[in-house]
Amino acid sequence: MRTLIGAGLIGAFVLVAGVATAASVNDAARGAKLYDARCSACHSVDQNLIGPRHRGVYGRRAGSLVDYQYSDALSHSPIVWNDDTLDRWLASPRSFVPGSRMCIKVSASDDRRALIEYLKSDAVR
Repeated sequence: MRTLIGAGLIGAFVLVAGVATAASVNDAARGAKLYDARCSACHSVDQNLIGPRHRGVYGRRAGSLVDYQYSDALSHSPIVWNDDTLDRWLASPRSFVPGSRMCIKVSASDDRRALIEYLKSDAVR
């Protein structure tokens, strides 16, 4: 009986993990579309434009690209970009880092999640 229960729990975990992975892939695909529509006027994955390039942004310290001139507020920030910090930044950049130049907000939490999944994806890493 315990073996069946244990196997059931393992199966449920694998199912939940598979669903989470599928959701992440779907969010990343939606995030790529959102990025093109909402971010690409100022940002690129591989080139600095008005804003810095985003290749490798996930896990990088904020304001740390040597070939981009950030605001003093962002270049002196100890922030490392992860799910939480990117979510807070996208929700309200100037509230999260007073003195930063980015003023565009992403109000919808599901849009922020999708953008973050895209920034974490192999397409941008």
